[in-house]
Amino acid sequence: MKIKITRESIQVLLKVVLFVCTTGLIAQFFPRQSTFKYNFQIGKPWPYSLLTAPFDFPIHKTKEQLRAEEDSLLHRFAPYYRLDTAIASDQIEKMTATMLNDTFLLRQEPLYKNYLVSRLNNIYEKGIISSAEFEEIQNRSKELHIIKDQLSSKKNIRDVFTERTAYEYLLRNASSVLSEDILQAVNLNDYITTNLFYNKEFSEQTKNEMLKNMSLTVGMMQKDEKIIDRGEKVDFHTHQLLYSLRIETEKLEGKRAAFDFVFLGQLMLIISLLALLFLYLYLFREKIFQSNKQATFILMMILLMIIFASLIKTYTNLSIYIVPFALSPIIIRTFFDSRTALFAHIITILQVSLMADDPYQFIFLQLTVGMTTVSSLKDLTQRSQLVQTAMLIFATYVIMFLGFSLVLDGNLLNLDWLMFLYFGINALLLLFAYGLIYIFEKTFGFLSNVTLVELSNVNTPLLLKFSETAPGSFQHSMQVANLATEAARKINANVLLLRTGALYHDIGKMKNPMYFTENQPNNSANPLSGLPLEEAAECIIDHVKDGVEIAEKYNLPPMIIDFIRTHHGDGHARYFYNLFINKFPDKPIHEEAFTYPGPRPFTKELALLMMADAVEAASRSLPEHTDLAINNLVEKIITGQISEGLFKNAPINFRDVEVVKSLFKEKLKTIYHVRISYPEVK
Repeated sequence: MKIKITRESIQVLLKVVLFVCTTGLIAQFFPRQSTFKYNFQIGKPWPYSLLTAPFDFPIHKTKEQLRAEEDSLLHRFAPYYRLDTAIASDQIEKMTATMLNDTFLLRQEPLYKNYLVSRLNNIYEKGIISSAEFEEIQNRSKELHIIKDQLSSKKNIRDVFTERTAYEYLLRNASSVLSEDILQAVNLNDYITTNLFYNKEFSEQTKNEMLKNMSLTVGMMQKDEKIIDRGEKVDFHTHQLLYSLRIETEKLEGKRAAFDFVFLGQLMLIISLLALLFLYLYLFREKIFQSNKQATFILMMILLMIIFASLIKTYTNLSIYIVPFALSPIIIRTFFDSRTALFAHIITILQVSLMADDPYQFIFLQLTVGMTTVSSLKDLTQRSQLVQTAMLIFATYVIMFLGFSLVLDGNLLNLDWLMFLYFGINALLLLFAYGLIYIFEKTFGFLSNVTLVELSNVNTPLLLKFSETAPGSFQHSMQVANLATEAARKINANVLLLRTGALYHDIGKMKNPMYFTENQPNNSANPLSGLPLEEAAECIIDHVKDGVEIAEKYNLPPMIIDFIRTHHGDGHARYFYNLFINKFPDKPIHEEAFTYPGPRPFTKELALLMMADAVEAASRSLPEHTDLAINNLVEKIITGQISEGLFKNAPINFRDVEVVKSLFKEKLKTIYHVRISYPEVK
């Protein structure tokens, strides 16, 4: 049996791979400690029924207690140092040789030599340590172990020397008959050097053994002994008992289960939630569902939030509320719509709640934050909007957390004020959304409103050049943009996208501006008038191809380039086409020579631009701008486009077309209305 591979089957296969990979990655980052069914927090009331010890279990020290005890042990730990006995004999021998070679020192009494040899032997016997290590030990345990000839002895740090204290010892303990000047002439510093060296291997081994023997528990709980009852506050002691019970319960479950049922449960929930997301996209956002790139982006945002939360939960002591979960709906809303952003946010929050300490509170706070986000950020076009949204999200966190705490406790005495710091950091992290939007936009080829606002600024280099090179075409584009955006508002199309596309749709005319009548001075000859009609039509048609080349050179987004490609669709260069038919009625016409390359408009915005472009251009050629003439013109042009099938691929209906016609008529009458003549002063 031969398997037929189609484009549709490949798309389905890619969706399945995307679903499986996302599920596997999310499951991989989920913590594996969910067998304990109670959630608890210091200062919060116990919401469950009476809890007694189900079995005997040891009371574990908390992480904070273990850390404090470990710090105390390390602070008292006496490190091990090796005493190098060979250094003393080498240095004394070097000093003796120097004194014999020095005429001045040789004349001195042997008393000096004997004194220095005796004292140096004493100093090196006790040991000389570096000043930095001396200070470190003195500030910590004040003791150290000295290993000499495989034997270890414990000494106080004051019983050993540094190079400085050894030098001072030699001078301070000299008898009155010895001259200090002669002693200094010996250059004692040359013969005083460190002979105590840190034994890292033995010290670390001893330190690890000491930590290993540290007790992890502080007592036992007997079976059926009360732990906590409903309504009682979880204090430090009961928190320690519950913490210990959770550890022991998970140990027992791990021993009993041959299969990881926790992982299975997590996997079932992840698969179900992701299936709901795919179902939503399939039913209500078919365009996103069909695009693997867009579906991948949404899943990636969900995955990033879950990974961030998992890392915070697993490797830090920070609260999970420091994670800016609102970042996901902000970015998704920027590229898609509010409903999709909120739905993706809900899917994310429901999955992360499985690792939260208090799932109910977490879901409650994060859902309200998600609703605040999509409500306050309808269109992100300015940085100030992001700051306002971050402030609103912070306010939402604070108000909801205070309200939730009052409902549970009835007062604010046990309020965790540190949570407000986490909320503030969370809001500040949201400001990174502006930079992330730019990165994702370039990576996935999306087009945000921020970029559209920048592109629609007529002071951009390309539009400035357009206005200078082809001023008539630029003014035409401005008028088309005004007409089209008004129509877009009426039929709920993307106003900002349409305005930007309209401004750039005719930039191809910059290459040969004089081919187009709007750029020709009055009474000037048309450079196309002497050419064969086919060649003249080709010169006009080429402005589409030239426009695409210019747009790609200036790195305009693909969605803007679509406006250039489709604003004439695959229609005819009507002026030269009709002229050829009238001039050569019996001659067969070469259709391709008079036809634009297309494609036809395939979105509502592209269709609106085609209508506005044709109507605005034709309105300039009317001999009289009466109401009847304008009405007939609009009807004729748009009806002609429909009859040619130029809107077959665009999702626009007859009702929308009628609304657009009425608006165009109204706007053109306003533009060309008769003005009163001002009287001259006699």
